[in-house]
Amino acid sequence: MNLPSVDDLFSTEESRQEAKLTKIYDIPISEIDDCPDNPYKVRDDEDMLALIDSVRENGVLVPALVRKKDDGRYEIVSGHRRKRACEKLELPTLRCEIAELTRDEAIIKMVDSNCQRSYILPSEKAFAYKLKLEAIKRQGARTDLTSTPVAGKLNGESADKIGKESGESGDQVRRYIRLTNLVPELLQFVDEGKIAMRPAVELSYLDEETQRDVVDRIDDTEVFPSHDQAIRIRKAFEEGQVNYDRVRTIMAEEKPNQKPKFKFSFERLQPLIPSEYNPMQAEEYVIKALEHYKDYLQKQRNQHEHVR
Repeated sequence: MNLPSVDDLFSTEESRQEAKLTKIYDIPISEIDDCPDNPYKVRDDEDMLALIDSVRENGVLVPALVRKKDDGRYEIVSGHRRKRACEKLELPTLRCEIAELTRDEAIIKMVDSNCQRSYILPSEKAFAYKLKLEAIKRQGARTDLTSTPVAGKLNGESADKIGKESGESGDQVRRYIRLTNLVPELLQFVDEGKIAMRPAVELSYLDEETQRDVVDRIDDTEVFPSHDQAIRIRKAFEEGQVNYDRVRTIMAEEKPNQKPKFKFSFERLQPLIPSEYNPMQAEEYVIKALEHYKDYLQKQRNQHEHVR
């Protein structure tokens, strides 16, 4: 027989329903830690300024999600930017929902809650997908600790699952994860749009020394490897026939679509561009400024023709 519990006997339906509702707490910010594995950068940019203004006027409208750690403190799962905004405003507490989550569950939740953001750097996606894949693998490993074929199958299925949930293919997820093998300088070039995904994936198979040879060649010439060149550098590396001279020879070859590049003085442009802009935003800012100036010059010419 399924006998009712003591709580069921002495509680009302209203109290039982209330117990199921999400509880929101004002937790002291001093007791909340950032997630050490968080792959998403918290930037003090225009979006952050807008968020600070919103929090100042309306408070935190969507509570942050936290989990309680073994030491009694709290760890952010979702809401690092909201926490940062509250810190900027010197607010003592942050509105939070407390969830009972394991570390792996928290990682998966963190990645899923951020994947729909309007702007995510390739490096952020790369480390986020890697974190989520490893968390899923650990969860799956608990069901069968000795079956290597199952684990191998799980890797492929998990990448496909992550891709489906993020609106990308499993192959694209695997490409992003490969980027985590790049040295920081090459990964930054990917974030800045100077190296495309396909050549970046090829370069990710090189060891650190060879990758740094590529970085040195880029620093010397400001020329970035094409997909074909990256394939050839990887092939030479796998054949044990690569060194800086070989990298230099391959990258010195003119690409079929190589075009002259304009160069601008950073010192002259820096005062004209908002300081919080990253390189991609700065480039877009300059392009839009030039478009406006082009329109201005055209209007001036039209007015001059009209006067004549």
